[in-house]
Amino acid sequence: MAIDSKTPRTVKAPSYFDALIPVFTLIILVGSSVALFGLDAVNGPLQVAIIISTMVTAVIVLKNGHTWDEVSESGRKGISTVVGAIFILFAVGALIGTWNMSGTIPTMVYYGIQMITPNWFFPITFLICVVVSMSIGSSWTTAGTLGVGLVGLANMLGLSPEVTAGAVISGAYVGDKISPLSESTVLAAQLNGVPLYKHIRAQLWTTVPAGVVALIAFIVMGINKSGFDATVTNNELSRFSELFHITPWNLLPLVFLLGLSVCKVPASLAIMCSALLAGVMAAFMQPQAIVRFVAEPDLAAPLQAVKAIWLAMANGFQENSGIAQIDALLSRGGMDSMLFTIWLIIGAVTFGIMVDDFGLLNKLVTPLLVRAKGIVRLFASVVGTAIGLNIAAGDQYIALLLPTRLFSGEFAKRGLAPENLSRIVSDAGIVTSPLVPWNSCGAYMAAVLGVSTMAYMPFAVFNIVAPLLTLALGITGINIRRIPIATLPEDSKGNNPGAEPIQK
Repeated sequence: MAIDSKTPRTVKAPSYFDALIPVFTLIILVGSSVALFGLDAVNGPLQVAIIISTMVTAVIVLKNGHTWDEVSESGRKGISTVVGAIFILFAVGALIGTWNMSGTIPTMVYYGIQMITPNWFFPITFLICVVVSMSIGSSWTTAGTLGVGLVGLANMLGLSPEVTAGAVISGAYVGDKISPLSESTVLAAQLNGVPLYKHIRAQLWTTVPAGVVALIAFIVMGINKSGFDATVTNNELSRFSELFHITPWNLLPLVFLLGLSVCKVPASLAIMCSALLAGVMAAFMQPQAIVRFVAEPDLAAPLQAVKAIWLAMANGFQENSGIAQIDALLSRGGMDSMLFTIWLIIGAVTFGIMVDDFGLLNKLVTPLLVRAKGIVRLFASVVGTAIGLNIAAGDQYIALLLPTRLFSGEFAKRGLAPENLSRIVSDAGIVTSPLVPWNSCGAYMAAVLGVSTMAYMPFAVFNIVAPLLTLALGITGINIRRIPIATLPEDSKGNNPGAEPIQK
């Protein structure tokens, strides 16, 4: 019997069981992929786990009366939110390839070996990334450029790349969090209706102490190392000089990128322009590297240069120096090196958007809001929601947007200024995003730094401490800013629910 297309559909609200199934599916499959494949889980198994979780979510949504067209539209919306991130990833892959070929990264490492004291390497790495990220307003650009060179330098010095990656990420997020040029900082302020500099001042109460804790931790980790081999032989340094023409001019692509970033050129465009500049420079500054890379001596020099730039941007640069550390540092990059990461991000964000669009996340979060009777519980609910969304939804912007939307009314009812909420969602939503392997930020950092999220996570000190400090402010009552309690309509008994006293 044909179904009348004009018959209205009945769409059911999701039950708690409906809301829990996708989350439990994600936890079980992601946990299983990590247990079975370890750090290699990000090379396919983790992505499969997230895609299957998305399909399970789609089945629940269809069961509740939604159409496949609605499910497809939700998926398209999810992918559209990460188009910018995808372009950045491709651009960074190209940049790593051409920066290696042009001598930019080799020059950074060569001078770094001679100038940086190994015992102070971790705190210096942290501080450099703070300054650069604050100047350009981008943790991703900082990690994808300076971070790559610093992790490579750590490998050359025999220092821990995991601790170095933690220092890079910590410093990058300190700078990003308090920079008026930062997209995430501006967004957090705008979503909460807070003037930008008022939001930044509110963040200083957690960012500065957490940054100091991180700096002290990296000083201690730098001084008290075990198994440190500080010997970098003259042979290795001379090998750099043989392979590349080492000169400060090789750092021009880095200076060019920083200048474009300060001028607020979109990140993907700025990074790609720097990658192209490095490729062109390589043709003039490093012709011997191009000859080795292309390995077609009969090809005309201009064609060799074009082919080398093309290959470095597509598949990365390759070096065979005979020294394992140098080859591991320089044989990297290429847009294709980012494909696993892009696969991961697309799957995670599609899952996150879908569970949000169809009310599954709201079903889980509402009980937290009902039970958050005092300030401490309210702050903890926001922190828990933001971190949970980073895990379940896989994107920092979802972890920033949804808690703001869910809790802003409650903060107004209790006479809490909106900059309290903007600070909390920044501390818990933005800062913790690189600690989740399948989150867009965690996947990005692992891809560009060459260190898995699980490996650097314990050393991302700032990212761990910042949400703890925002909870501490709620417990102690320090710097909790208040406004007149929002006037709400009286209920049927003549009571104003917004006038209840704030509890501790």
